[in-house]
Amino acid sequence: MAVVAIPLGAGADTHGIAMYGKPALPPDFVSLPYANPDAPKGGRIVFGESGGFDSLNPFIVNGIAPAGISAHTIETLLGRSYDEPFTLYGLLAESVVTDDARTFVEFTLRPEARFSDGSPVTVEDVIWSFETLGTKGQPRYAAAYGKVATVEKIGERGIRFTFNTEDRELPLILGLRPILKKAQWEGRDFTVSSLDPVIGSGPYVVAEFEAGRYITYRKNPDWWGADLAFNRGQHNLDEIRYDYFGDAGVVFEAFKAGEITSWRETNPVKWDQQYDFPAVTSGDVVKSIIPHSRPSGIEGFVFNTRRPIFQDWRVREALITAFNFELINRTLNGSIPPRIQSYFSNSPLGMTPGAPAEGRVAEFLEPFRAELLPGAMEGYTLPVGDGSEANRGAIRRATALLEEAGWSVQDGVLKNAAGEPFSFEIVLVNGATDTINAATIYVEGLKRLGIEARLTTIDSAQYKERTTNYDFDMTHYIRSLSLSPGNEQTLYWGSKGVTEPGTRNWMGMNSPAAEAMIATMVAARSQDDFIAAVQALDRILTSGRYVIPIWYSDVSRLAHRKELKFPDRLPLYGDWPGFQPEVWWYED
Repeated sequence: MAVVAIPLGAGADTHGIAMYGKPALPPDFVSLPYANPDAPKGGRIVFGESGGFDSLNPFIVNGIAPAGISAHTIETLLGRSYDEPFTLYGLLAESVVTDDARTFVEFTLRPEARFSDGSPVTVEDVIWSFETLGTKGQPRYAAAYGKVATVEKIGERGIRFTFNTEDRELPLILGLRPILKKAQWEGRDFTVSSLDPVIGSGPYVVAEFEAGRYITYRKNPDWWGADLAFNRGQHNLDEIRYDYFGDAGVVFEAFKAGEITSWRETNPVKWDQQYDFPAVTSGDVVKSIIPHSRPSGIEGFVFNTRRPIFQDWRVREALITAFNFELINRTLNGSIPPRIQSYFSNSPLGMTPGAPAEGRVAEFLEPFRAELLPGAMEGYTLPVGDGSEANRGAIRRATALLEEAGWSVQDGVLKNAAGEPFSFEIVLVNGATDTINAATIYVEGLKRLGIEARLTTIDSAQYKERTTNYDFDMTHYIRSLSLSPGNEQTLYWGSKGVTEPGTRNWMGMNSPAAEAMIATMVAARSQDDFIAAVQALDRILTSGRYVIPIWYSDVSRLAHRKELKFPDRLPLYGDWPGFQPEVWWYED
């Protein structure tokens, strides 16, 4: 892609950009509204992770990178406020300019921006980062870069990207691309996994690590961005450490022993019944509830529809019907968390379960009516069981669906017309206790249908390899979704993921209707059209029956040392990237 130097472009510079409307904060804002600008500096936080890592490059397909490395050591041109659906403010860039049609975006770098080694962040670094990530990085970077027609250097500190596709989200997506130091990679293959830290401009640097066991990030005393309004009240801790353990149960025991200083509890029953250990009763550990207003996202057991056994939607519906959610949720969670009803449930972006498509939603879906599965237009509701162990009604309905799809029980075994038994493997990572327990109950229930499901647990390295290459029949699947979905949805559900390794389309779906809704979302000029397009996408995904949904929580449960504090004013997204540890501080 040719780079051309041109004079500084015309147009009013701006301190931020919103997906819709204008940024909520004025140019002279003091800090993000959920950050405490007077927060004390210093102290440390220690997290626990299960599994391990073998690479310090989080931007490539190869290797497993440690938690936090991108968030703590790398910066982007713009930074996101998590108190608005999708609004960005200047970070490495002091300004961002685009036109009404968003056919281009122009960034102007701050003259004071520096990498951690003291060298300036230059236009050449930005251009190299975009090209390298877009052509050699993880697949999530390629789609947006493919929509860039030209890259132009403007003066000494300006970069303009002109687009070849109508996509109103592109200026924001490019604003969030990691900026790396070009000189670090001269004569080196970017795609090769390495334990050399990537040089960034962020508030922290990698201090010490032992591959697979721990990594420590230490505050850079010469960090260039400490005085920016966007950063005021953020990145307050001197040290952030991640310790790695064999499984989540061991991590929790380490937290109880005081080796870990913050723990995110996902099991509400455990939260209510197992937090009576001495550190809690003495007040040394505090239990905090963090509410949020974001979509439920999707979590559950995903079907790999690349496998012939799962290509018939009736088979998938039968297996969803046979999943005894009511029993599993009661056994594991005391029936406390609600079930995920659709991918964008718990938000205005979600469809109404059981209700037919109407208005703009129906208009968007109508051209694809012939390819849509039952329920997309008419309305779809997840099957509900009776909660008993036998779950007879659900088993009868599942049996009928399987018979329609050509499967029948012969000598106690479900077989097709060729006499082949219905069997599959559920692959899970070691230590995922709740998921393994849910799968175990499910496997037992499937025996009532004559189905043999095998549960296999593997280590995190094997799991990464197998999921990257879609080498599984069924596995645990989780995709967190925001209030402003956009281009990343192509990575999640786009047809390239059917064959291209490393995408997040683990189910292998290939839906022109879904891709059309994503294109409509990112090109939408009005909030109403955007919401209608997302609701239409939600219908396509949910009625596609690609995932057996489990539960979600509308709060996060964080247990932490009493010295770790956070602001009273919580962001719209709650406990989300940008919250812990970013706006937390340590205070004796």
